[in-house]
Amino acid sequence: MLPREVTLKNEELMLSPYACKSADAGKRERDEEPCPVRTDFQRDRDRIIHCNSFRRLKHKTQVFLIPKSDHYRTRLTHTLEVAQIARTVARALRLNEDLTEAIALGHDLGHTPFGHDGERTLAQLYSGGFKHYEQSVRVVERIEREGEGLNLTPQVKNGILSHTNMTADTLEGVVVKLSDKIAYINHDIEDAIRGGVLREEDLPREATDILGHSKSQRITTLINSLIENCADKNEIKYDETTQKAHDTLRSFMFQNVYYAKPTTAEKDKACHVVEHLYQYYLKNPDEMPPLYIKIAETDGKERAVCDYISGMTDDFAVDTFKELFIPKSWV
Repeated sequence: MLPREVTLKNEELMLSPYACKSADAGKRERDEEPCPVRTDFQRDRDRIIHCNSFRRLKHKTQVFLIPKSDHYRTRLTHTLEVAQIARTVARALRLNEDLTEAIALGHDLGHTPFGHDGERTLAQLYSGGFKHYEQSVRVVERIEREGEGLNLTPQVKNGILSHTNMTADTLEGVVVKLSDKIAYINHDIEDAIRGGVLREEDLPREATDILGHSKSQRITTLINSLIENCADKNEIKYDETTQKAHDTLRSFMFQNVYYAKPTTAEKDKACHVVEHLYQYYLKNPDEMPPLYIKIAETDGKERAVCDYISGMTDDFAVDTFKELFIPKSWV
C-alpha cells in the first residue's frame, strides 16, 4: 500500500465518527492527481506553510505595534501557537489533526499590516468592506502563486473563513476557532505584562481563580474543559463555569489592553499610513506589482488596492509610505 493509503486506512480505524476523514476531502476547484505519500489535507497544510503570505506573517503586528523587543508575538508566532493548541485538542478528541493544522496555519493569511487597526481602516476605505478572514480565503483562492491560488480543499477554506464569527462545517474548524481565542487572550496577557500594560494581579480573580494564575495554567484549564466536556460528542464547547470565566477574561482584555493607551498610542499613525497608501494606489494603480494590476483589470481598482495593501508587512508599509510621501535629502 502507498503511504497515503495507509494513512487513510488508519484514519478509518482510529478517528472519531465525528471527525472529517481525509478520504472525505471535498473536490478542489482544479482537479489534481492524488499524492502517493500525503493526504489532501496534508498537501493543503504544506502549501500554506510554503506560501509567500505565510512567511510575511512574521513581520505583521499581533497587538503591540512594531515592538522593540524580539519576544512580543507577531502574527506568525500567534498562528503557530493556535496550531499547537488546536492540534492538542484535535488529537485528544480523535479528530483530523492534518485538517485542523491546515486551517490553523492558514487562518490569518489575509491579515493586514498593523493588526486590527489596519483591518478597520481598510474596512472603512474599501466600498466592498474588509474582513481579514474573508481576505484569508481570497489569498488562497485568488492571490497566491501569482494569481493561481493554492487550490485548497473546501473544508480547509471553510475553516479559515469561519474562524472568527461563523460556525464551521467541521469540528476541526470549530477547534481552530476556539483555539484562536485561547491563544490570543493568553499570549496577549503575557505580552501586556511584558510591556507594563498589566500586572498579573490586575487580572479579574473571578476568572483566574477558575482558569489559573499563569499562562500555562489557563491554557491547560481551557483545553481540558474542551476535552472533558466534548469527548464522543458531535459538538465542542466549554463547561458552563469555564465558559463564564473565559468570557470574563476576554472582556477584561478588550477593556484594559486592546483599547488601552499603551497599545493604541501609535494607532492613528498606522491608520494614516494605510489610508494614504490606499488613496495613492487608487490614483496610481499602474505602480502596483503586475499581479495587482491584473487584478485591477478583472476585479476593479479598489479590490486590487485592498489586496495589495492587506498583503504588506508593517515594515514594508512604513517604508513604502516614506518612499512616496517623505522628502529625501539630496547632495
